[in-house]
Amino acid sequence: MFPCGVVNEYVKQVRQLACQLLDMVGEGLGLQDTRVFSRLLQDSENDSLVRLNHYPPWPGSDRAGGDADREPAAGKSRDKRSGGRIGFGEHSDPQILSILRSNDVDGLQILSAEADDGGVWIPVPADPAAFYVIVGDALQMTNGRLVSVRHRAMANSCRPRTSTVFFGAPSPGTRITPLPQMIRPHAPRRYKSFTWAEYKKAMYSLRLGHNRLDLFLADPDDHDQDSGISN
Repeated sequence: MFPCGVVNEYVKQVRQLACQLLDMVGEGLGLQDTRVFSRLLQDSENDSLVRLNHYPPWPGSDRAGGDADREPAAGKSRDKRSGGRIGFGEHSDPQILSILRSNDVDGLQILSAEADDGGVWIPVPADPAAFYVIVGDALQMTNGRLVSVRHRAMANSCRPRTSTVFFGAPSPGTRITPLPQMIRPHAPRRYKSFTWAEYKKAMYSLRLGHNRLDLFLADPDDHDQDSGISN
């Protein structure tokens, strides 16, 4: 177990890193207010959390970090063909941004969309000195400019894998909706407005791998002009 003081300091530092990254996102998108995203994590009522994952070794999982990069993502059979053991199944993170750090054991895989077969699983080499940044569903307030990443964790045949993940989330009452600067005639509004609490409720009602954002797709006939972020 880690002392509370160590955990609290880690959370403080990694939240600061997340805020710096989100400010860079705002700058890259050309927003006048580049802190529009980071303020959500600095809110005293923010719903951010840290999770520690442990994946024990699973004999026969050697191919999880090798041949799986050519494994089509089109159903459960793909896992049988790869011979890999799933530690945490396919999903996207519902929050704004996730920052992951792991030991030196491979296991993280991301789904890269390809037109021919719907995507392939690509192993991400482990680096205990690196932070991995994963875009979450709530960053769809960019109206699709940044897309949440579907990923999973595979077990290793010989060694346990451990990871620590910071999930940056807004306060439950924060209303999330595409920013007005992201809506253009050639890029119409893609999502309805929803609060973080509403999105969490939908998340818990669905299976892990379900695309939750499908529940919040904008109706082309809906002329609701509500846009932006509010608490």
